[in-house]
Amino acid sequence: MEISEQLTCLFAAEVEEHDQSYVVEILKQEVDVGYVDPTKDYQIALLRQPGENSQPTPTQTSDDSPRQPDLDQPPVSTGETRIVEISELGDQGDGLTRVERGFVVIVPETQQGERVRIQIETVKENVAFAEVVERFRY
Repeated sequence: MEISEQLTCLFAAEVEEHDQSYVVEILKQEVDVGYVDPTKDYQIALLRQPGENSQPTPTQTSDDSPRQPDLDQPPVSTGETRIVEISELGDQGDGLTRVERGFVVIVPETQQGERVRIQIETVKENVAFAEVVERFRY
């Protein structure tokens, strides 16, 4: 799966049915911290939760498509901050979140389902380690 470098924010939400349409709720926190401007239009992507069955879709390519990120490099860098949701706990009890391309970021002292702002402290070839900067309430 390819994720655009233009990604504004990433969070988990349920799709809710309202009359003849479906709604994805954007948390007020996304507006408060400046990741989402309610006066602008956005494109969204819906991803299944890890472990859910899904059928792969063919990748569309075009000669005039923008340059893709270097897939050999980790998608995070030291000092970078992000808002993430802890999706699971690792073997040692540390929180884990996945970012672009499924890259794992280990966040100590967090719980599954917790939403936090993190700062990337260390980046290795296949994993990064981050520290909690801020905790959010739903």
